[in-house]
Amino acid sequence: MKIPEQRFKIVVIGGSAGSFSVVSRILSQLDPAFPLPVVLCLHRLKHVRSGLVEGLNMKSNIPVVEPYDKDKLRPGVAMLAPSNYHLFVEFDSTISLSTEEVNNHSRPSIDYAFSSAAYSFREKAMGIILTGANKDGAMGIKNIHEKKGYTIVQDPSTCDVDAMPQAALKLFTPDQILKPDDIVKILNGLKA
Repeated sequence: MKIPEQRFKIVVIGGSAGSFSVVSRILSQLDPAFPLPVVLCLHRLKHVRSGLVEGLNMKSNIPVVEPYDKDKLRPGVAMLAPSNYHLFVEFDSTISLSTEEVNNHSRPSIDYAFSSAAYSFREKAMGIILTGANKDGAMGIKNIHEKKGYTIVQDPSTCDVDAMPQAALKLFTPDQILKPDDIVKILNGLKA
C-alpha cells in the first residue's frame, strides 16, 4: 500500500451488493477533517425510502447527504446518489441528477458517476470500486484511469460479491488493489 503523492479534488466510490458495510466502515474511520468532496454511488432499491443516508450518517465521521440537482460539491461532505437517479459530476463542481434510461440494469449508474468525474477532474479524480454483483462501474473507473486519475479496486478476496471488482480488473490494471482498511489509510493520507 502506497499513499499517492498527487493532490485530488474529488473521491468517487461505487459499489453494489455488500458495499453498505464496506462504505460504513470507510466512513466510520475517515478523518473528521477529511479535506475532499466524496461522491457515493451505490446500487439501491428504486422506489423504497431505504434509510441509507440515515444509516450511513449514524456511522460516518463526515456528513452524508443526498444532493439536489445543481448542488455544489463540498469538502468533507459525502454526497450519495439518490435512489433511481443517475448522478453526474460537472466541470463547475456541481452535481447533475438525471432519470435517463438505466445503464447496466442500474440507476444510479456507477459508470456515469465515475466517467463524469473523470472528464470533469481528470488527474485530480480518485475512483474506488467496491464489492458488487454486476459490471457497472468497470468502464467508468477505467475512464478515470485513462484520464490519469487514481484508481483503487477492492481486493476481490475481501468482497461479499466480487463480480464488480473482477470486471474492472479484466479491463485495466488499477493503481492499487486493497482491503477496506487499507483504502481508509489511503484516504486519510490525502491532501487537498
